[in-house]
Amino acid sequence: MTIDTGAPTVDTPWGVALFSSKIKGWIERLGTAWVEGEIAQWGLSGGNVYGKLKDIDEDATISFTIWSSVKAKLPDDLKQGDRVIALLKPNYWVKGGTLTMQVYEMRHVGLGDLLERLERLRQQLKSEGLFDNKKPLPFLPGRIGLITGKDSDAEKDVLRNAQLRWPAVEFRIVYAAVQGDRAATEVTSAIRVLDADPEVDVIIVARGGGDFQNLLVFSDETLLRAAAACVTPLVSAIGHEADRPLLDEVADLRASTPTDAAKRVVPDVAEELARVQQARAGMRLRITQRIGHEVDRLGSLRSRPVLANAAWLVDSRAEELSRYVSRSRDLIERSLERAHTSVAELTSQLRALSPQRTLERGYAIAQLPDGSAVRDAAVAPAGTHLVLTVAVGKLAATVDASK
Repeated sequence: MTIDTGAPTVDTPWGVALFSSKIKGWIERLGTAWVEGEIAQWGLSGGNVYGKLKDIDEDATISFTIWSSVKAKLPDDLKQGDRVIALLKPNYWVKGGTLTMQVYEMRHVGLGDLLERLERLRQQLKSEGLFDNKKPLPFLPGRIGLITGKDSDAEKDVLRNAQLRWPAVEFRIVYAAVQGDRAATEVTSAIRVLDADPEVDVIIVARGGGDFQNLLVFSDETLLRAAAACVTPLVSAIGHEADRPLLDEVADLRASTPTDAAKRVVPDVAEELARVQQARAGMRLRITQRIGHEVDRLGSLRSRPVLANAAWLVDSRAEELSRYVSRSRDLIERSLERAHTSVAELTSQLRALSPQRTLERGYAIAQLPDGSAVRDAAVAPAGTHLVLTVAVGKLAATVDASK
């Protein structure tokens, strides 16, 4: 065995036992510390508890041991998935070369602290608008995406009630842990998978209730942002009343239970058939009333004298029509007579001014060979051929020089 003579060198190395004892001494000088985390593993063996504590935000885990004497003083309801604070002291086991944390106290995280964190996250998400713009659910989804624990009561409740209401409904189920350290990651991944499926019309996240600690996974910020970014309408059906995780605020619809989610998402075929029958009866009644009203109107119109006896209209107007015809005839005859007199007067005036009337009194019109009228004797010297127009016909003449 190598003797500890100071700092180890290549010539004076420490033995494993000495090095282990040095490690144990360094670790023991760290003392105790209060640590917050989530119980990722909880197992009993010989009255002792062997488990793991996981960081809330980071990927870091430590092992811990609770001796039976200490366990008897701790709360009885501690279990995997709980968020706790623990008084730990590092303990290095020299023989096995392992490091573990010995628990002296462990308690649930104060409700006030958790609520304060959730409220800060709530206000942040609200200010970013993640609680607004709720998408409407489809009237009759062709396929429903369901995120739930495998073989859980929540799964059975949703399937049974949905199929009772609409037997032809289809589901695509993605199983995920709904509590514990893997829950947030798996539910987030499932939301993204179903949202990318074009055949899924609505998504239900279902869990059959639980205490406040178990429901904290549904207030995980990454999960909430994935739900807010979801294009497909999303329903939160966590199955609780008193405690409301933030998924209820981000989702497009909050259902109080998985059964309520099935009823809100899937219409009842019997109720819809009853509505159809009621609508058909209402339309039939209104159409019958309208037809009856129009028949009565036609009967009223037909009962009027003008339609009951069409000849009455002609007879009542016959005398008036004869009077109008007689008056029209008189007006036309008077107009024709006045027109005839006017034509005769104009004809007489025209004839009085006509050259023909002058020719009939014995006058003649002398015209040169080019057709121009002779108005001056100088234009027709002796020998000029003339054409004389008389009342009836024309004569050829030659100017005599002796004249």
